Amino acid sequence: GVDYPDRSPRFEVVYNLLSLAHNNRVRVKIRTDEETPVPSATGVFSAANWWEREVWDLYGIYFSEHPDLRRILTDYGFEGHPLRKDFPLTGYVELRYDDEQKRVVYEPVKLTQEYRDFDFLSPWEGVQRMLPGDEKAGDPDLDGEASETGGGEDDKDDAEDPDKKEDA
Repeated sequence: GVDYPDRSPRFEVVYNLLSLAHNNRVRVKIRTDEETPVPSATGVFSAANWWEREVWDLYGIYFSEHPDLRRILTDYGFEGHPLRKDFPLTGYVELRYDDEQKRVVYEPVKLTQEYRDFDFLSPWEGVQRMLPGDEKAGDPDLDGEASETGGGEDDKDDAEDPDKKEDA
């Protein structure tokens, strides 16, 4: 499955089928939304069973007439579908084993650090020290500037000055 949140319908299911007996490949693409079920291919290709269960589990795309459509990769109590683009990166709940209760417990997600959206092209949030070769990224203010690892203008002068080589 593929999630295109800006497209209507939002989801695309892709079947890549191979027949060894006939030496043929067939690609079938089906576009669907969250409510419209996709006909199951398990009647024709039994191997589609696990793939359709995986798509149901991770994207929430429903397959009609599927013989056993249930979660396959996530826990039965899991909320949401993690490969959707609108699913939060941190998830909804945190799962951990509690030694005192001797069982698995669900808790709200606690972030130890505030979420940051790094903008490396911003002069206020960007990289302060660039490594040699990073000037190719196109920041003219940092070209030729010496960094902690060397590679600045002073190193170029040393290589071109024959008197400095004799002293060494």
